[in-house]
Amino acid sequence: MPDSGHDYRPDPKARSAKELAWHLAAEDVKFLDGIANLAFNTKAGPAPATTAEIVTWYDTNVPRAMARVQAMTAEQLLTPVDFFGMFNFPAAMYLNFLYGHSVHHRGELAVYLRPMGSKVPSIYGPSADTEVQAA
Repeated sequence: MPDSGHDYRPDPKARSAKELAWHLAAEDVKFLDGIANLAFNTKAGPAPATTAEIVTWYDTNVPRAMARVQAMTAEQLLTPVDFFGMFNFPAAMYLNFLYGHSVHHRGELAVYLRPMGSKVPSIYGPSADTEVQAA
């Protein structure tokens, strides 16, 4: 996502590209930390200034948060965790929430790329912007 496209939004009600990228990055980490903490928190810091800084933040924080979840015991993973008064599921069930949330917003962000002047990467195989490599 080019920094020049940070303000792009396909509709006035939609998040800007930068807001969407930060939401995706921050929520992945917040979900993982919430699972590991057995408590969810809605606070996220301000978005980094550039796309590269968002990527660096994500690449630093996701492995840290994932390691915390991987270190949880079965008992901890089965502990019910309140999700803002809407759900009270075992901690492990929120991994599926994280997965669905990430897929949804990654797809949304992929749709932003071409109108912003960028290319769509290979996601589930080649896109119209990637060459097919012969095996």
